[in-house]
Amino acid sequence: MNNSSHLTKSILVFSLVALYMVLFGASALTTKTYACAFGAYRPAAYEGGENRLLYINAINAAANNLLFPQDARFALDRLEQGTRYNRYVSGGYVPPTLIKSIAWVETKMTMATKSTAWNGLGDSVISFDCGHGVMQVTTGMINPLGENSQPSDAQALISTHFTYNIAKGVKILGAKWNNAPQISPIVGTDTDSQTEILENWYYATWAYNGFTGYGSYSSNHPLDPSFTWPRSQYSCSGTQSHNEFPYQELVWGCIKNPPTINGTPLWSPIPITLPDLFSTEVNSALSPGNFYPPYANMDIKTPAPWHTEVAPPNFLQEEAKLIGRPILSVPPRSHTIRMNSPAAMTWVDIPIRNSGSGLSTWRAKSSVGFLVVNPPAGIAPGDNLTCTAASCDTTSLRIEVNPTLLPASYATGVVSIWSPNEKGAPIEVTINVVADFELTFPGSSKNTD
Repeated sequence: MNNSSHLTKSILVFSLVALYMVLFGASALTTKTYACAFGAYRPAAYEGGENRLLYINAINAAANNLLFPQDARFALDRLEQGTRYNRYVSGGYVPPTLIKSIAWVETKMTMATKSTAWNGLGDSVISFDCGHGVMQVTTGMINPLGENSQPSDAQALISTHFTYNIAKGVKILGAKWNNAPQISPIVGTDTDSQTEILENWYYATWAYNGFTGYGSYSSNHPLDPSFTWPRSQYSCSGTQSHNEFPYQELVWGCIKNPPTINGTPLWSPIPITLPDLFSTEVNSALSPGNFYPPYANMDIKTPAPWHTEVAPPNFLQEEAKLIGRPILSVPPRSHTIRMNSPAAMTWVDIPIRNSGSGLSTWRAKSSVGFLVVNPPAGIAPGDNLTCTAASCDTTSLRIEVNPTLLPASYATGVVSIWSPNEKGAPIEVTINVVADFELTFPGSSKNTD
């Protein structure tokens, strides 16, 4: 090879590497540091209609453990009740209006980012502290938990599929309830701490956001001096700052004053009662000196008047939409990426479809290091779900080539695509990469002897 040809092709290599760094960042050439389960990527999620009906139906079902009762990852654990020294498993259910109010406080009951159109696809909403989706699920979502430091199937479902996200949020809330009496106080010393009484969920709701107290980064203690006292109740009207109230008071305020969509309340108001902080008994129980595990001195009676909510119906409404029978479809199964100039595209977009019903969460992983899947998870709606936004036509996986890891000028890799919420086998897509240049660098030479 003459020197000018060698130099020209070497420059081409550097040009492609530089282009890759501009497009995907220098971090793509180094070991990835993780920020939440999916690192720098945001999986796609489906956003339902503005009336939130899909989410409300999912909440009603999750409250009664009707969504995934046989899946330990998402099933509501049997709830306990009783006093501190007479606790027993009762089964029970979570009051659905409590869950709806939590979902509204967390995300205004949305699954995707604000820029996502209703009945469309967009980036899953992920908070700075790794809260994911409608219920802002943080537990188990801070780091990737799958093989080879990749997200797990459960993490993909939580981040992309609203039904699984809601089920997981309700499971976590149930676990906070069951933390009593070992590491949590009890509300309802006079009502056997019955689960159907909304007021008895005060401490569990506090714990859902963090059972934090005096001096913490974000205290939820109602007597913390960082909150004004006395203070008005939260109105859930959007005119008051969340920072002015403990988390549980935000939730109570929205239960009493449900948000409206186009003039229609999302749920029927319930005049739920907060613990009376003016009461000597309650004020003493909540004093800073009692805020330590197992919080036995913080046990209180049920605030009166107390309210129950009728158990959600023992059937699953809209099952075909909430769960469905998804069928993942990925045509075609082979693609070629040609990299013969700095201007050449270093990626290919793979269309992903769901020819069944409901939502198909999909995952993707590459068999080789020079192929990068972006994002590693997403969602594909079936025909029975309304998806009218322009984003609905762009359900795809981008497969990118990292030229610095190409083993030769012609290389082949396989990307496996599968759905965690269906039983089909993974679909394999073959990617051929053709690089019309030599993978050498200035200053190197071949031994031609």
